[in-house]
Amino acid sequence: MAVAGCVTSEKAEFTPSAGQEAIVRDGNPAIVSKKPSSIVLVRPAKREMDPMARPVFVVAAYNAGAAPTLLSVSNITVEQMENGEPTGNLKVYTYEDLVKEEQTRQAVAIILTGMSSAANTISASNAGYYNSRSTIYTPSGASTIYTSGYSPAAASIARSNAAYENAAMTSAVIERGQQSLAALENQVLKDNTIMPGEWIGGQVHFAPPTATEAGKQYRITVVIGGDTHQIDVKQKAQSS
Repeated sequence: MAVAGCVTSEKAEFTPSAGQEAIVRDGNPAIVSKKPSSIVLVRPAKREMDPMARPVFVVAAYNAGAAPTLLSVSNITVEQMENGEPTGNLKVYTYEDLVKEEQTRQAVAIILTGMSSAANTISASNAGYYNSRSTIYTPSGASTIYTSGYSPAAASIARSNAAYENAAMTSAVIERGQQSLAALENQVLKDNTIMPGEWIGGQVHFAPPTATEAGKQYRITVVIGGDTHQIDVKQKAQSS
């Protein structure tokens, strides 16, 4: 049986220009761009990229000059490319943008957790009530008896279990949120003054490019002092 390949992931490929060299770092493609006063290294954050997700690249810069220089996220731009020409800008997300998104996600998660907790509590409150049906056979025939009542012990156990589950759900949501914010703090690139002889780098997130007949192509431009580094990237599908 022949099965057609399906796209499960994508991979970045670099097209080096003058002053640039395509290299491999830990199995990951990367490119080094050299200018008179700075060096920029760019590589994807992961070997494989989700076709539907925002691309994430690690951008690192070296100050080869004699004076401090500023690496600003606002001086990093990404353009959609087609046939070697820019067709539009792709939004570059700052650290503050990503933190706001994560805080919004956490707020929604807390609301949903609160709804689940309320449902647990209501269910536990009703757990003490019971209803049963039994059949009694006598010489004169069968009779059905219905019994109902309330068990304080069963209700108490159910409430205790619900309180434990609710606390665990809330703690898990808070813990995941703290981990996500810590990851953003540690990984995402922020504005930095680079001292002479110093490397500074971090993750840069930007809006997903649009697929064209030639695939997904975009240009990452990094401006440091008087140097402009333009990195051309092709995001190509990997079939399985």
